[in-house]
Amino acid sequence: MRVGSSPIYYLDDNHKDLERFGNNLKSKEKEAFLLLQERKFLEYESQDAPIRVALRQIRDFAIPFKINEKIFWRFFTTQESEFISKEKLTIKEKEETKGKLEILEKEKAKQEEKIEKKEKKTLIKKTTKSKEKTKTIAKAVSAKKNEQFFNKVKEFLKKKQREIIDIQGVTKDTLTLKIKEGEQEILLKAYNKKRLSETDIIKSYKKAQEQGLKCSILSLGEPSKKIASLLEALKEISQINKIE
Repeated sequence: MRVGSSPIYYLDDNHKDLERFGNNLKSKEKEAFLLLQERKFLEYESQDAPIRVALRQIRDFAIPFKINEKIFWRFFTTQESEFISKEKLTIKEKEETKGKLEILEKEKAKQEEKIEKKEKKTLIKKTTKSKEKTKTIAKAVSAKKNEQFFNKVKEFLKKKQREIIDIQGVTKDTLTLKIKEGEQEILLKAYNKKRLSETDIIKSYKKAQEQGLKCSILSLGEPSKKIASLLEALKEISQINKIE
């Protein structure tokens, strides 16, 4: 290399002293020098174009070598054997990490299986509060259609973070549940059909009113335009009086 217009020569015994002249390099070459000095090794293809060019220009400090058809550059005071040792260590760490991840995945699967079994036991326990409820749930579970619908309702409530605290009734097309939303208990009527009738809504409301609870309704589809319009109108009507 040169310092100004003067070339620098060194003997084999003191070539390490060349490192202190790195500050005399040009801008991009100095950047490549400092980067290689810090990291010891650089993969050629991973660098941006200006750094790749600069590495080729500072051959006094950057020594190229090839591993598995890939070109690397090492800092001139660093031995190639250090890179090989580092690569072996990295491969070992990756294998150890992979093994740990596999163990964690297995543990996670076991925990999820335990939680699922616990939830099933909890559901069964709640459904055995009385003979009548046990028979009703048994009929529902035996009917595949009802079982699938119950699972849909359960999944919906889980996503909404609502807890089933009591199963009050199961028929061919409906589920009557008491659920908890926050600290409030609500009567839920779930209909296994796409269209709700006015009768469905009125019966659900009366059932909730008997227990002093608010009412929530679920179905497989949207309410008809007629019912939707009626519900919207009722929100805005404060009273309906009779003229005497």
